[in-house]
Amino acid sequence: MLPGKGGIDLVLFRTAVLYSALIGVLRLMGKRQVGQMEPSEFVVTMLIANLASIPIEDLQRPVWHGLAAMGLVLAAERLVSWVCLKSIRLRRLFCGKPVILIDNGVLLYDNLRRTRVNLDELTGHLREKGILEVDQVQFAILETNGALTVFPFPQHQPPTAAETGVRVEEQELPFTLISDGRLLPENLRLLGHDRAWLSRMLRSRGLTEQDVVLLTVTKGGKISLLRR
Repeated sequence: MLPGKGGIDLVLFRTAVLYSALIGVLRLMGKRQVGQMEPSEFVVTMLIANLASIPIEDLQRPVWHGLAAMGLVLAAERLVSWVCLKSIRLRRLFCGKPVILIDNGVLLYDNLRRTRVNLDELTGHLREKGILEVDQVQFAILETNGALTVFPFPQHQPPTAAETGVRVEEQELPFTLISDGRLLPENLRLLGHDRAWLSRMLRSRGLTEQDVVLLTVTKGGKISLLRR
């Protein structure tokens, strides 16, 4: 039986409340993208999402039940994170430890079997990093978040600017001043400029803020601008 208008309003209200709470919890967890999570972090994230759905599916259950359960899991996760910072043994228990798959050019089959990584998966990860031959790899390490760190033999690595004697410009972090026609005044202040400077710079190019999709400026004055 479908809920009436009042029931639909209640579902929408609960969804909005729990969605906001879920976003807040994940922000407090400070977690990364799903593909970069430790196993314990991924489990906690999925559990919190499931807890948030319970009061939406069961309208007889008070919404604070879901909020309380989410808060409890958040507190437990924060505690585990703190303990893992203090204890290497518990860190390895909850997060595991990196596993070497290729050691000085030698493929470690036992470690491949233990981590259940087959050769097709290994070579696929290597191709993603621009490596076509396994014998080009000196070290390959499976990190605790599932990512593969690869170090080619020196003769298969591209030369650096220092090795070739080429002088390169130092990189500067660009500040986004306008995003989709909207000014970001905090970044403008960090650069030491004001709105008048920005208006003059845009007028010299025959533009207004609304004409700009993206505007970035470095402290050195390098401007990158995308128009609509």
